[in-house]
Parts: sequence; structure tokens; C-alpha cells
Amino acid sequence: MSVQARRDTTPEMAVRRLLYAAGHRYRLQRRVPGFSRRTIDIAFPGPKVAVFLDGCFWHGCPEHATHPKANADWWRNKLAGNIARDRETTEHLMEQGWTVLRFWEHEDPVAVADRIACTLAEARGKKAP
Repeated sequence: MSVQARRDTTPEMAVRRLLYAAGHRYRLQRRVPGFSRRTIDIAFPGPKVAVFLDGCFWHGCPEHATHPKANADWWRNKLAGNIARDRETTEHLMEQGWTVLRFWEHEDPVAVADRIACTLAEARGKKAP
């Protein structure tokens, strides 16, 4: 698992390039307030928008998640823990006034970037592009 990329994944890079090209500036791997070992993939601290790009395997995508057969109980507990931690992180950030956006790695980067841009425009009180 230590070899698994935690940041700068292909889907994340594609979305970041689109956001940057559209003039949006963001922070990467910003710590979740109150949770020292959790980070926001792409954070917009001013308007308080947190973006997470979740991998289908690690975060339990309903369309693409697979379940290893070897050591099945351990993996079931591990992946269920990831899903619970995601839910807890989302609720925690929302309680602190953040807008939380979660996307799957298989989603179209253009559609993801457009949704983020619309959310940012709403959070900043502007009309969406």
C-alpha cells in the first residue's frame, strides 16, 4: 500500500490543470482542521470549498469497486474503514462551514472542473460561468 500514489494521481492532475487554466488558484494537500492525519486533495480556503478525488478501489465506488478474495476479511474491514473515514471527514468539514465535493477517479475531468467552478462561483456570490 505504501507504493500506492496518494497525491498527483492522473485524474487529480487532469482536474488541477483545467482549474488552473481557468484561473482558479488552490492549495494542495491541505490538512483537514481538527484531523492532523487527513488532507483535502484540492482546497479553496477563502470560499471554503474542499475537493476530494477518490479512487474507485480504495473508497468503494458503487460502479467499479472490487473486493480481493485473498485475505477477504481484512480487506473488507480496511475498505469499510476508508468509507467511514470519508464520511466522517465530510461531515466534520461541513460542520465547520466548508462545501465538500467528492468525485470518483473515473469521472470526466472536464465535468468535474466545471462543477468545481460553479460551486466556487456560488460560494463567492458570483454567477456561474
